Amino acid sequence: MYVPSNFREDNTKTLQQYIRDYGFGLLIVSDDEGIEANHVPFYLHYEEEGSLGLLQCHLARNNPVWQRLLNGPRVLAVFQGPDAYVSPSWYPTKAETGRVVPTWNYLAVHAEGNARVIQDASWLKQHVGQLTDKHESKRDNPWSVEDAPEDFTDRLVQAIVGVEIKIEALTGKLKASQNQPERNRNGVKAGLGDEEGANSRAMSQLIT
Repeated sequence: MYVPSNFREDNTKTLQQYIRDYGFGLLIVSDDEGIEANHVPFYLHYEEEGSLGLLQCHLARNNPVWQRLLNGPRVLAVFQGPDAYVSPSWYPTKAETGRVVPTWNYLAVHAEGNARVIQDASWLKQHVGQLTDKHESKRDNPWSVEDAPEDFTDRLVQAIVGVEIKIEALTGKLKASQNQPERNRNGVKAGLGDEEGANSRAMSQLIT
């Protein structure tokens, strides 16, 4: 990913929080069989203090891509946050110089590392439970895996395989009008805040 210096995010904790916030990502595998991307929810686990963390996900056993991970290849996980079109009409400098063009603001995080396949039923149950609890925790009546019959969930666990990626490199890009003067940034922030789309409003909050 091309990341100009003024759009680069290097803070590890910030990048990890973005992954937690926007955890439905792309698992990308590239080998002699070609390139394949699968859309999956990830759970970020901290192995030890100071580490970049472990990304955990699961795939359907019927999905043949997991067999390409058996030898522990390096893979890429991509997470995308809010994105929004930026209109030149939001720049105060438009009226002065006319030297403005449209652009697109967005947030993206790339995580690289070696993958391993996990077929242990206990690990898979714990993983599914953690992933579920993460997304249910803010609900008034959160659902738990334990709410379903055990024999039912046991059969479902047999139909998936786990994937764990030890993150070795994190690259973050937040393009939020940092290359514009303050008054233009303020104009973009206000313009996006007035848009109807949730993505636009979320991007507005990222502009400082």
